[in-house]
Amino acid sequence: MKSTRMFLLLAGLLIAASCLWSCSREQNTESDTYKLTYSIFFPATHGQAKAGIAWAKEIEKRTEGRLRITIYSAGSLTPADQCYDGVVKGISDIGMSCFSYNRGRFPFMEVLDLPVGYPNGQIATQVANDIYQKFQPKELDAVKVLYLHAHGPGLLHTKKEVRSLEDLKGMKIRSTGLTASVASSLGAVPVAMPQGMTYESLQKGIVDGTIGPIEVLKGWKQAEVIKSTTNCAEIGYTTAMFVVMNKKKWLSLPPDIQAVIEEVNSEWIGHHGKIWDDLDKDGREFSLSQGNKIFPLTSEEGLRWKKAVQPVIMEFAENKGPSGQEALQEIDRLIKKYTVNPPPSPAKGLEEPL
Repeated sequence: MKSTRMFLLLAGLLIAASCLWSCSREQNTESDTYKLTYSIFFPATHGQAKAGIAWAKEIEKRTEGRLRITIYSAGSLTPADQCYDGVVKGISDIGMSCFSYNRGRFPFMEVLDLPVGYPNGQIATQVANDIYQKFQPKELDAVKVLYLHAHGPGLLHTKKEVRSLEDLKGMKIRSTGLTASVASSLGAVPVAMPQGMTYESLQKGIVDGTIGPIEVLKGWKQAEVIKSTTNCAEIGYTTAMFVVMNKKKWLSLPPDIQAVIEEVNSEWIGHHGKIWDDLDKDGREFSLSQGNKIFPLTSEEGLRWKKAVQPVIMEFAENKGPSGQEALQEIDRLIKKYTVNPPPSPAKGLEEPL
């Protein structure tokens, strides 16, 4: 009888110890799991939103589920123009939006949006990241910059044909940031608004056209409400976009998870650039399928447009002093460099559009 009681006592102790170990393991597992929120202004169907979602899934995979990121697309957590402040304030942990939606907030980074003739999205994206890494502007010190990306050359999309500066004069053109200055220098009337409002504004005649990469014609369905695209690649600008993280949240992550994020960031730079170019191709094809026209400027007219936007470029250089002039020179050098030697290809397995 005594041995039986001893056996039951030992069994009970073993069961209790097992339960305590199991509970402790569950608590430790839970405490080792980190959860983040990610605000993206693109709609979920847009290629760049899909790239952001794939980035989050890749990080979750490489951290074996220790870091989980919940995506809020289409500005559902923070609107496009409030995305950056939302990250700073902790409304979201991560955010993707455009610098230009907060004009004057990022005075140095505006250099990236100048109409300097970006040939495609891959080069624009690589240039944007190189410029940030080289100059490390203090205006972004409030966040952890994960990486940047930028679209292919911004073109003019209108409800009527524009083949000359005279055709454009007085037209109301949707634009943001420095593109508003570009539109004004070409004789148009700039009207500031984010992409999400552009379709309805074109449809209702609030604006006569918009400036943007040709991808917007499909990605934002704007080919349905315009009739013509003027391929003014001579003054091709880009819109630089950020992917940033709340600094305290970044510092709260363990070093090994930070390392995984940095590794994926470096791969996704090329991925975003390629997607921009794929989307430009899709946008062109979609617009043509709608019966819209796409035509280039004549060589003579192209020179007129380049001359017209020069004051915008020169004003930036003068206002920013030596750093502005150095940045412009560096952008010119980088565009030439990557035109001859294209940026690295996307990571293995990410060659195809999402």
